[in-house]
Amino acid sequence: VARHWSGLWDRDTMEEEISSEFVEGSDDVFRFGDHLELNQFDGLPYSSRYYKLLQERKKLPIWKTRIDFMNALENNQLIVVSGTTKTGKSTQVPQWCAEFCLSAEYHHGVVVCSQIQRQQAVDLALRVADEMDVNIGHEVGYSIPLENCCSNDTILRYCTDDVLMREMMSNPLLEHYGVVVIDQAHERTVSTDLLLGLLREVISQRPELRVVVLSVPPASDRLVAHYGGVPHLRVEAMPSAEVVYSSGGRAESFYAALRLVLEVHRAQEPGDMAVFLASEQEVSCACSILAKEAARLSGTLGELVPLAMCPLHAGICLPITEDQKKSRRVFLSCSQSEDLFWSVDTLNFVIDTGVEKRFVYNPRVRASSEVIRPISRCRAEIRKQLAGTAGKCFCLYPEEMELSPEIPAGILEANITSAVLFLKRMEVAGLRHCDFISRPDPEGFMQALEELDYLAALDDDGNLSEIGIIMSEFPLDPQMAKALLASCQFDCVSEVLTIAAMLAAPSCFVEPPVGMVTEAMRCYMKLYHPEGDHFTLINIYNTFKSSQEKPHFTPEEWCQDYFLCCAALQTAEAIRAELTDIMKQLELPMSEPAFGTKANTLNIKRALLAGFFMQIARDVDGSGSYFMLSTKHMAKLHPLSAYGAKTPQLSPPEWLLFHEYTLCDSNCIRTATPIPPQLFIQMVPQYFFYNLPSSESKEILQHILDREGSANRNGRRKPQPVATDAPKETEGSRSSDRCLLQ
Repeated sequence: VARHWSGLWDRDTMEEEISSEFVEGSDDVFRFGDHLELNQFDGLPYSSRYYKLLQERKKLPIWKTRIDFMNALENNQLIVVSGTTKTGKSTQVPQWCAEFCLSAEYHHGVVVCSQIQRQQAVDLALRVADEMDVNIGHEVGYSIPLENCCSNDTILRYCTDDVLMREMMSNPLLEHYGVVVIDQAHERTVSTDLLLGLLREVISQRPELRVVVLSVPPASDRLVAHYGGVPHLRVEAMPSAEVVYSSGGRAESFYAALRLVLEVHRAQEPGDMAVFLASEQEVSCACSILAKEAARLSGTLGELVPLAMCPLHAGICLPITEDQKKSRRVFLSCSQSEDLFWSVDTLNFVIDTGVEKRFVYNPRVRASSEVIRPISRCRAEIRKQLAGTAGKCFCLYPEEMELSPEIPAGILEANITSAVLFLKRMEVAGLRHCDFISRPDPEGFMQALEELDYLAALDDDGNLSEIGIIMSEFPLDPQMAKALLASCQFDCVSEVLTIAAMLAAPSCFVEPPVGMVTEAMRCYMKLYHPEGDHFTLINIYNTFKSSQEKPHFTPEEWCQDYFLCCAALQTAEAIRAELTDIMKQLELPMSEPAFGTKANTLNIKRALLAGFFMQIARDVDGSGSYFMLSTKHMAKLHPLSAYGAKTPQLSPPEWLLFHEYTLCDSNCIRTATPIPPQLFIQMVPQYFFYNLPSSESKEILQHILDREGSANRNGRRKPQPVATDAPKETEGSRSSDRCLLQ
């Protein structure tokens, strides 16, 4: 290995000589025949672009630490590298790790680098493949949810942290990898924290494995302290932009940011802008306002192009074309999007409102609260670096405002039921210890275990049951995974697959433009299903699929006409295909679609109750004020619900099952479907029912249960679930229950 490293240093010297001749001489001077050097990764001669990009790479701040990094990687299992954004750590460190694995002839595995965002993983893979002078999808690839661009030849793979976490279920020791790079560790997502905690156990069982953690200061200091003084390489920080602070309050920051965008544009100073707002709702609203204001501006100022940075819009950081050089792009973003700007060299202005919206889960009420609060000092410093030395950063908050040092750990604020299910799966695989950087709240941990127990995912000893193992195979929350498994018993797999995909994808409903709300609601009413919102989702998906078969009518046009998001529906389509593949791999029984029959409607509700029996509510006064049995909280239906929209032909049901409850200004429940209380009594686990807190609603259910028990003792037969081999209904019997558009 030492001889190979010395060979690498000699090769670097040769690269400098060749690239120097290429840069200083003319195109005629440089000829591949003069200095024929082969790419160590694919065996082909380097292209001229490789040497050009090599010069750019050597100007990055991270390059000065290359020799120190290589030495640390050779002698240590775990390394922490800290540096601000645009220092090059996300592109260069994985390449150096690939060289390290090559030195061992890949005997210990290849390299994987995790990211928190799918678009970031794709962009970095494309850039690194270009720098390494190899083909994307071969030597360098990426794996993100619903998309895999890798092959057996891949030696450097970028992926999202949740994809790598799920890979550990089948390969707990990550034996395919010699180096694992955890990027953006400072973001403290649940998946990243779980990976960091479990990798401590993995390296103890695999002495040859190397783990590299990439972070930003000051979060990196906490990581070093947690891991007990591991090597810590600090990348020299780039000079930050000129920072201008404001004394405005939170209520003024949104409109102040938009006014500042227009003022900068009128000043005609060159460069693109990045505006950081509190939430995706503010991003959408700002994009609409700026688009209207841009249409009123004088043509002599150049075109102002607002761009919303959200999960459904990719490729916004592409190089500017010739036609776009006279326009100014305004990137509107919120938290966790800063690293997407690493490839935007034209960014000269950053406008930071200094606040963010986060969802904090409360295990006592089984709901998330919307919290608007100041960003961390860590995130504020990252944003200041984006504009570069020649730019300006406008902070729309006072300089003396107190900010928390680090980004809050997601595992302390999220519903960790899925995380606990994953950890239980890891226990089955032999990884019984997770060294948490921030240990989850005991109350949240106990609530997660209780919920998994109610779902029959745990056995009597608290270990993962067979049902729990199958549930963990699906990239869904445990309740939906249980409902999907129950659909196999109740012969409604196709319909529940659609519901699961639609709920896992972003919402397909878009906020209608001002003045079009009434028209949008009229379109939604055409899609509403009388049996509830879950059935409406099936209706929307089926109609979207049928629109793809119309020769003179595209799905995009149909979505636009009905105020729906085509990208969200396409994502749901891809998720459904993935879930279908998993069911086939697990050899679970599939059923033919029967949407619209009475038997199918009843069975869908049975399957949903199997997973969501903990989320039942009752209208206590007939006005749409719902009492949730498990938490004793009151809530209203969301306006986009078929019943919340006060559709004339649909009155709010007395009993309903809901998918989500959020504590916010509107305090509403989303995606609701009416459920007969008798059906709830049949499907609910007995020990959960008796653990429900006392209430009038529980007394009503207890009365129904006692009455049915008395009827059974008197010889009457208790209603049984619909058999999976029930005869198909005739076309005539289906018409009354058919969805409105079908």
